[in-house]
Amino acid sequence: MKIKYLDGRRIYLAFLAGGKAILQDFSYLNKINVFPVPDGDTGTNLASTMKAIAEQARPHRSIKESLQSISEAALSGARGNSGLIFAQFIYGLSQELGSELRISTARFGESVRKAVRYAYNSLAYPQEGTMLTLIREWAEEVYQNRHRLTDYPELLAHSLEKAKQTLKETPKKLAVLRRAGVVDAGAKGFVDFIEGVVSFIRQGSLKNVFNRELLNIEFQEKPHKIAENITHRYCTEALLTGEKLNLERIKEIVIKSGSSAIVGGSDRKVRFHVHTNHPDELFYALKELGTITQPKADDMKLQADISLRPKSQVALVVDSSCDLPAEILEKNQVVVIPFPFNIGEHVFLDKLTITPEKLYDLMEREEIMPRSSQPSNKTVENWLSYLSSYFDSILILTISGALSGYYNLVKAAAQKFQDKKIRVVDSRHLSGTFGLVVQRLLEERDKSQNLDQLAEKAQELADKTELLVDIRTLKYMVKGGRVSPVEGLLAKLLNIKPIVTLDQAGKAVSAGQSFSRKQNFKKILRIVSKKHSEHPIHSFAIVHVKNEERAEIYAQEIEKICGKPVSYLMDVSPVVGVHNGLGAVGICLSYE
Repeated sequence: MKIKYLDGRRIYLAFLAGGKAILQDFSYLNKINVFPVPDGDTGTNLASTMKAIAEQARPHRSIKESLQSISEAALSGARGNSGLIFAQFIYGLSQELGSELRISTARFGESVRKAVRYAYNSLAYPQEGTMLTLIREWAEEVYQNRHRLTDYPELLAHSLEKAKQTLKETPKKLAVLRRAGVVDAGAKGFVDFIEGVVSFIRQGSLKNVFNRELLNIEFQEKPHKIAENITHRYCTEALLTGEKLNLERIKEIVIKSGSSAIVGGSDRKVRFHVHTNHPDELFYALKELGTITQPKADDMKLQADISLRPKSQVALVVDSSCDLPAEILEKNQVVVIPFPFNIGEHVFLDKLTITPEKLYDLMEREEIMPRSSQPSNKTVENWLSYLSSYFDSILILTISGALSGYYNLVKAAAQKFQDKKIRVVDSRHLSGTFGLVVQRLLEERDKSQNLDQLAEKAQELADKTELLVDIRTLKYMVKGGRVSPVEGLLAKLLNIKPIVTLDQAGKAVSAGQSFSRKQNFKKILRIVSKKHSEHPIHSFAIVHVKNEERAEIYAQEIEKICGKPVSYLMDVSPVVGVHNGLGAVGICLSYE
C-alpha cells in the first residue's frame, strides 16, 4: 500500500505505533544506559513520554494541531534527558509545519530537518554520539530523499537503515559507550520508534492501530542505580506552566544550577531536567517565572550508596514528617519519601525543593497557607521495588495514621509485594517524636537484622515517646481547618495559648492551656519534670517553626531537669510546621 501523504490522524497513529515499540523495549534500554550517567532509566524515561502521548494526545484533521497535541502530551510525560530531547524534537516539528491538512514527503523532509535544532538548543552542552546525533542524521537522510522517495513507507524504511547504521557508530563517538560495549540507549530508543512506525505501515493499513495494549504496559520508575562518584547530588525535574514563559531565562537559571541540564517547551509549558546540589535554590528562583508542577528531586548519592554499599539487611523507610538531622539519615541510609505540598498553584517537595526557612519566611511575609498532600502510590511502589533489590527486608514507619491517610496508602502499596518481606508500622507520631523513635530504632538495627523484631521494637519505642507542642497562635490551625473559626476567635480574644500533644492512637489532643506564652513555658517544664520523675528521660529533641531562640531556652531548661543534652534541635518539617504555625515549639521526649 502506497502512502503519498500524511494527515493529522495518520501522524497520530504513527506516534502510537512508534511509542508501543519503545514501551516493549524499555527494559533493554534501561540495561544499556551508561550516558550521561549509568542510572538505568533511559527506557523508563522514554516509556513515560510515550505513555503520556497515548493517554493525553488526540488526533486532529490538520498535521499541526495533531502534533501540538502530541507535543503537549510528550512534554507532560517527559522524564530525563532522553524523554525531554524527544519531546523537544516533536515540539520543533509542530512549529515547523504549517496548517496544512496533508503533507507530502518533500514537506515532511524539510520540517524534520528544521526540527533538529530545537532538540539541540534544549541542551546546555549537546553531546555527539547520542540520541541527538541519531535524530540529526536520520532527519538529514529523510531530507535528502524527500523528492526521490515520494511513498512514505519507502522513505521511512530507507531512512531506518541510515538510523541503524548511525546507532552502530555511537560507540565511536563516545568513549563511555565504547568501554561499556553498548550503543547509546537514547539513540536505540529512537531507532525503536522508527522501527515501530515502519513495521506498522508495512502492514498495509492505518486503521485500528489504537488499543489498550499501549496503556496497559506496566513499568517501574525505579530510582537511580549509579556506579560512579556523584558531583551533583539530586536528579531534578519539574514542569512550569503559564503564559508567555521566558524560556531563555528559565534555561539560564537551570544551566547555572548544575550539570546535565536540558530545558524544553513553549511559551506556555516548559519542562527542565538537571543534576544539582541545591534543588531548593533552583525552585525558589524559578517560582516567579511560572507555575511549578510535577516536581522531582531524586537523591542519587543515597541511591548509589544503597546499590553499592547497603549498610544493613533491613531497609528503613520514613516520610518527610520525620524530623531527624540529615546527617543521621544519610549515615544510616534511611530513605525519606517527601510529602508534596502546594504554595498557591506551585507544587513543592517537603525539605527537598523548598527549605523550612524559606517556606516560613513566605508564610510570614506573604500570609500564605500551604496545603499538603500525600505522595503518590506510584512513588511508594517504585521505592519498594528498588529497595527489595538490595535488602532482604523493608521496614516502613509512617506519620501517625490518625493524622494522615498515608499509612493506609503505604499498606496498600506493600500488599502488591507479597513475595517480599515488608512491614509497615504506624509510628503514631510526627516531627521530632517520629525522629526520636527512628534514632533509637537505628541503634536496634545495628544489633538485630530481624524484621519482625525491629517492627515490634518500633511500636515499643512509640509507646515510650511523647510530644508537647507550645502553640503561639491558633491562626494557622484555623486556616488549615484543624480548629474552627469560632474556637480560634475565642482563643484570640482570651489570649489562650494551647499545649498540644498526641494520644496513644497518635491523634492530636489538648494537654492544657495558659493565658500567656510565659505561663505555657512554665507549665510545660512542670509537665516534663513530673514525667521525668515517673519515667526517666532517655533522650529529648526540640523542634520549632522559626523560633530558634525559644527552642534553645527549652533545651537548656530540660537539660537541667534530666541531666542530658538535647539530642538535636532543628526546624520542623514544612509539612508539619504549616499546621502548627509560626512560633510553635515542639518538646519531644523519649523515656527509658
